Amino acid sequence: MKLFADIINTSKNWLPNDGTVNYYGKLLSDNEADVYLAKLLDNIEWKNDEAVIFGKKIMTKRKVAWYGEKPFEYTYSNTTKHALPWTDELLELKMLAEKESGETYNSCLLNLYHDGNEGMAWHSDGETDLKKNGAIASLSFGAERKFAFKHKQSGEKVEMVLEHGSLLVMKGTTQTHWLHRLPPTKKISKPRVNLTFRTITE
Repeated sequence: MKLFADIINTSKNWLPNDGTVNYYGKLLSDNEADVYLAKLLDNIEWKNDEAVIFGKKIMTKRKVAWYGEKPFEYTYSNTTKHALPWTDELLELKMLAEKESGETYNSCLLNLYHDGNEGMAWHSDGETDLKKNGAIASLSFGAERKFAFKHKQSGEKVEMVLEHGSLLVMKGTTQTHWLHRLPPTKKISKPRVNLTFRTITE
């Protein structure tokens, strides 16, 4: 179901060059999105994220989970995760993201930000496990948060706000040429859950 389709141009590319980012806005009513948020908070096997930086293991306050159609291995920040089997809610949301984006996905990395103090530093999703130039569909639930892109060469920035129950799709050469981040903010006290559906190649 597409709400506000007359307002949001889903074919608009939010990047000026070197990649494609489409924002589909809210795909779900607030009530529907609230139900999914509650189920994701309760039913997902959340764990504190680990990263190895300069040989030292760091634990984040932000929590993560990794799901897929097979027990895929996924390595980033020098740590490897094994995908858990899909939950009913994740399969429903995967189908929704696939229908809207016209793409297919076989795995999902989830992030839980407890409040605005938790964010994500500049990075690109360029892991070798991922399909090269494949689409990444990002569904957001909970607190509305600012999301930013920065061109790796020029430093040009693009910022947008991701709404509760909304879909953002990054594709083409976006990961090659652009970094993205979720900036922290002291203004937000509510949690946000982000699902990034992606394709792992074997």
